[in-house]
Amino acid sequence: MPLPPLTFACLIYPGFMSLDVVGPWQVMASANDELSRQGRAPHYALRLLAEQPGMVTCSAGLGLVAQAAYGDEPIAGIHTLIVPGGQGVSGQLGNATLLRWLQQAEPLVARMGSVCSGALLLAEAGLLHGRPATTHWERVAEFRERHPGVDLQGDRLHTYDPTGMHGDAHVFTSAGVSSGIDLALALVEHDLGRALALAVARRLVIYLRRPGGQAQFSRLVAPDAEHTPRLTPLLEWIPGHLGEDLSLEALAARSCMAPRTLTRVFQRELGTTPARYVERVRVETASALLSQGQASVATIARLCGFQHPETLRRAFHRQLSVSPQAFAQRFGPAAAAGL
Repeated sequence: MPLPPLTFACLIYPGFMSLDVVGPWQVMASANDELSRQGRAPHYALRLLAEQPGMVTCSAGLGLVAQAAYGDEPIAGIHTLIVPGGQGVSGQLGNATLLRWLQQAEPLVARMGSVCSGALLLAEAGLLHGRPATTHWERVAEFRERHPGVDLQGDRLHTYDPTGMHGDAHVFTSAGVSSGIDLALALVEHDLGRALALAVARRLVIYLRRPGGQAQFSRLVAPDAEHTPRLTPLLEWIPGHLGEDLSLEALAARSCMAPRTLTRVFQRELGTTPARYVERVRVETASALLSQGQASVATIARLCGFQHPETLRRAFHRQLSVSPQAFAQRFGPAAAAGL
């Protein structure tokens, strides 16, 4: 006799990100479809929960219908609960009723996860303290400021690990938007095996495990002058002089500071060293040039101050966890044309 399906519930609220919900939901639905093709019973029962039953509008204007109010849902019947992010997450951070319900649900559900900025809700409820976590690259700085006690790992696609060695099997997070699909595939792989998860990934035409972390999708934004008063002139100058000597000594001389002083100011205002910051700017510029497909890797390495393609390759692996060639294949003109 087949076991009853596990309830896979997604929480929704006004202004949630549609793909944070629909992406994982479709993975679970596709897993049920694959099981049906094999003559097996569905493994997941899909539920949408909101403050009240009925239509809830996402940030893109699409409406989804919640089947039940989360306050009325028997928590013990939920196996996996997913909390999405989106523009509306900020309005929910002060929702005491929701935060209290998440706190009550955490010890009763087998798995609780978040997608994108939904991690902020789990952290606000106190559920991520001492745990590894990630969130959308755009909200990493905000997250660290609000929740310094959380082990935030900004380049992870997700922190689910059924072994508990490199993540958490009970409360976990995923990064920006489509990484919820990566998370859902990892859940399916654990629940139903690699072969079925691979079949789902093939049907959805996606990676079972995406290479690299989410840093390959970000773009370095110049820090706000208000928060970097002593460094702003230097930070504005660096991108236009990437092929020049940007050593600590050269940057210190340009800033009229001693090298030690400049290092301390970088750590205080940016949380990194001058060398790491320069490498990030060089990699960001190189990635933009690679995506345009207008120059060879060797030329881009020289223009961005790496001098040699091998130096560029090592920097790409440190910053983006992919090679320049792989980045160009994924984001260059050929990829944009669908080739």
